[in-house]
Amino acid sequence: MIHGKYGRVLGMVLAGGKGERLMPLTRYRAKPAVPFAAKYRIIDFALSNMVNSGLFSIYCLIQFKSQSLHEHIGKGWQFGSALRGRDFFVNVVPAQMWDGERWYEGTADAVFQNMHLVTLFNADRVCVFAADHVYKMDVEQMLAYHMDNKADVTVAAYVVPSSEASQFGCIATDESGRITDFVEKPAIPPEIPGRPGFSFVSMGNYIFEREILGESVLSDNERKESTHDFGRDILPKLFSDYKLMAYDFSTNVLPGGDKPYWKDVGSIKAYWEAHMDLLLHPSALSLYNQMWPIRTVSYSDPPCFTYPANDHSCSVDACMCAEASRVLGAYVRKSVLSRNCVINSGSVVEESIIGQNVTIGSNCRLHRVIVDSHNIIPDGTSIGYDHAADAELYHVDPTSGVVVVGMPSIDLRQKMQIPGSYEIFSTDGSGF
Repeated sequence: MIHGKYGRVLGMVLAGGKGERLMPLTRYRAKPAVPFAAKYRIIDFALSNMVNSGLFSIYCLIQFKSQSLHEHIGKGWQFGSALRGRDFFVNVVPAQMWDGERWYEGTADAVFQNMHLVTLFNADRVCVFAADHVYKMDVEQMLAYHMDNKADVTVAAYVVPSSEASQFGCIATDESGRITDFVEKPAIPPEIPGRPGFSFVSMGNYIFEREILGESVLSDNERKESTHDFGRDILPKLFSDYKLMAYDFSTNVLPGGDKPYWKDVGSIKAYWEAHMDLLLHPSALSLYNQMWPIRTVSYSDPPCFTYPANDHSCSVDACMCAEASRVLGAYVRKSVLSRNCVINSGSVVEESIIGQNVTIGSNCRLHRVIVDSHNIIPDGTSIGYDHAADAELYHVDPTSGVVVVGMPSIDLRQKMQIPGSYEIFSTDGSGF
């Protein structure tokens, strides 16, 4: 457990992002609530990192289309009564207009509007972490680096080839790791001293001394021209007057022989690629390390089931299959099957992500397709082979060619097959 020399440490998870580049997967949900790896949500990675590191005091700042995220955290991230108390909680904090009638206007503004929580917790330092990336890291090691260097702020830094760094916010440092500049998507990224050809990019994870955090967001709130973002506005104004250190994420060590992992899954292409990474063995992202589990809501679903049907054999190769997924006389290769999905006889599904409660009819063909929750794909449907035809019905990602079948419209009432009768659309919150 994080205590002792670290003082009172509070976690603040930024979970209010719209995720516009992930549309239509974010049509009904915030980006941190987007499903990932058959049974998880993206936010589960940030929360698992904190809890696995011994950080048990966590606020999740939510805002955009947050209902499913709120329910997910409420069902899966509450400590038992023996632990519940002042220092053991994972609480959601919706935008409450503490500073006038306005919503959060940026990551820094979200923290500014909730600084009273930092005061009430009596925090010595605050871990402000992103909830919209898929990553595994030991937060305590970053905290130890922060304390050992007597830093005012520590920024988690990911090492990438300089040729790829222009798409990120980059960090310039001296030989000691002290930050000397922040550059947003530079044409010529600054290189790491002593490591030519490589650059530091910001992971969006920060550790602040409590006083520095309070002063920074208060000052930022008074600047009307500010976008109220940590990366764009807060940190570039701090490094000249305070000690900001870059924590080299590649030095992070996980138990169980695991390796640290980070990926920005903010686009359809990156989201699909991250899932395909999971289907390799060994995978760069392992979900099977019992010493560093990725935690989530557990449901009492039956096991995955495969069976030949209707004179069709059944083949499932290089797949990740969640509880209650069923493959009945179908060929499924290099795909991710979420909870309670069904793939019927004669169908071929390849390099695809099938969402929760999805039914794939008989004799369908899907190639490089993401099917969001609750869809029913009719018999004989072909998706992923003719992009011009797909674009008339679905979303075709222009950079990857991956086809996305968005979640069906959520109507107040759905007409049943019995004439004149209706049913109310309902969900337990786990499917959107």
